[in-house]
Amino acid sequence: MKKLRPKTIQIYLPAGDPRGVRVAEITTRIVRVIEIPRSQLQDFLKMPEAQQVSLYFLIGELSEAGLPRTYIGQSGNVGKRLSQHNQENDRGKDFWNRALVVVSITNSLTQTHALFLEWFAIGEATKAGRYSLENGNTGARPHTPAPLEADCHEIHETAATLLATLGQPIFEPLSNTTASAGPKELFYCKSSDADGVGEYTSEGFVVLKGSQGRAEVTPSIRGTSNERLRKQLVSEGIMSPVGSMLEFTRDHLFASPSSAACILMGRPANGWTEWKAANGKTMDEVKRQVVSSVADLS
Repeated sequence: MKKLRPKTIQIYLPAGDPRGVRVAEITTRIVRVIEIPRSQLQDFLKMPEAQQVSLYFLIGELSEAGLPRTYIGQSGNVGKRLSQHNQENDRGKDFWNRALVVVSITNSLTQTHALFLEWFAIGEATKAGRYSLENGNTGARPHTPAPLEADCHEIHETAATLLATLGQPIFEPLSNTTASAGPKELFYCKSSDADGVGEYTSEGFVVLKGSQGRAEVTPSIRGTSNERLRKQLVSEGIMSPVGSMLEFTRDHLFASPSSAACILMGRPANGWTEWKAANGKTMDEVKRQVVSSVADLS
């Protein structure tokens, strides 16, 4: 379990626009991440970093399963590569509206760094399961000398922190697994049509990998957005048939406990009563009623 340490992060606005180009860096590191709205790509192309070797991320519209879409790439001249992605003939990657590029302040990244970082980033993003990756394949691990590989892991760690700071937690697990988060508080949904485990987080409700629900939906949700979402989760491999059930192949974030329960059970559900702690208390008792009682005392 990774221990988090305090950090100082600086975000610079070249044009003074908080919604425009933003440059983020940890003050003691040599790596910076530049966030570029697609509409302001021409401004980035004027920056010296546009000529550098870079790992980059294209971020855009949600997939049908509700996950933000991303493409992870690398280039020896990132400005030129982003310009190619911006062309009309690059239809396969026309989903993006922002790019984030990882560069070295000392311009010391090599093509070998970039190839390893691309391969490693795709694997880590796939494991995290937060984003729908538009990469056609995971690529092959390039031959990387041990000292250079060690540098790449440090670069990746810095880039991951900066990406999350800029609102793109591509590599962060959905479940609370950091040392500072303390013990997990799990909730269970067990019935004749479900055997699920989940976690209530600051972002929503996460159904954990291995949770199982009924394969067929009830007539009450047929033709609804919930049935369409369920089908899309199956189509994207997030839920997979196992016997007469559907099983989550990875952790998946839902906006609410009720949405999570409905998709898991294949029927309308009130997640605040369906999800229960290990002691049998409902989420409503553990979370909402506790908040209400504290508010009454204040």
